[in-house]
Amino acid sequence: MPISPLPQRHGLDAAWVRTPRERRWKSLRWFLVERLPKLEPDRIDEMLANGEFANDDGKPFPPDAPYAPHTFVWFHRDLRDEVEVPFEIDVLHCDERIVVIDKPHFLSTIPRGRHVTQSVVVKVRRMLGMPQLVPAHRLDRVTAGVLLLTASREWRGAYQTMFDRREVEKEYEAIGDAPGGRELPATVRSHIVKIHGEMRAYELPDREPNAETRIELVEQRDGLGRYRAIPHTGKTHQIRLHMNDLGLPIVNDPFYPEIVDVSIDDFSSPLQLLAKTLRFIDPVDGTPREFQSRRTLEEWAAVTR
Repeated sequence: MPISPLPQRHGLDAAWVRTPRERRWKSLRWFLVERLPKLEPDRIDEMLANGEFANDDGKPFPPDAPYAPHTFVWFHRDLRDEVEVPFEIDVLHCDERIVVIDKPHFLSTIPRGRHVTQSVVVKVRRMLGMPQLVPAHRLDRVTAGVLLLTASREWRGAYQTMFDRREVEKEYEAIGDAPGGRELPATVRSHIVKIHGEMRAYELPDREPNAETRIELVEQRDGLGRYRAIPHTGKTHQIRLHMNDLGLPIVNDPFYPEIVDVSIDDFSSPLQLLAKTLRFIDPVDGTPREFQSRRTLEEWAAVTR
């Protein structure tokens, strides 16, 4: 990926487009109007007039810039208004290589779609003044708990590869219905597929399993159970699907077993799923590492008061 000549804005890197070899556009302006359909032509004209499109040297293109092939054009996207997630990020650990945070519910891991400024990457970059910070893995927006980020580009490969190779032990806590007559612990295996653009993942019963989770009952009270979930793979929505497979859907899950229409600014019913523990051998210096969430799940706290 090319390195931006523009400084970050709001904790976000500049976006870029590259002009192709063909020369069918009258000017750079005509190319941008076609390539950036989400920007109105009047907005592109305004950005050109304000010098908001820049070349690889960071110098602004003039409004009448001619079209030139094989040219990077850098700019910052307009941000839509976002409702502030009303929960704090807790920093569990910070050193020259990694930052470990305790992510709250409803905060996206990476900036995307309707959640840009309200994402871990943007907020923690600004909070700690670490512009190269990126996650080594991800948590769903509605899942809380331990999340590891790398502090700079030089450390990304080592820590991200550690997750790719499944060299990290993860434990989650989940609240669901009491198990009744179900036998636990149980290991659930299935083939999970998640298609980009679709909200839910789904399982294919006739395919070889690609996801495995061990589910253990920790304790039960007042019709609810507190469970330990240990995923041996890292598929999207894996624990949520596997708890649902056992007939124990997680409390406040808006996707499983059925989609529930929840407003984007409704923070009243957090999913009762917490990434509780992360353990690994540091890939750089061989040090054993363990990080634990300090959060508690509201539903269980309510029945134990």
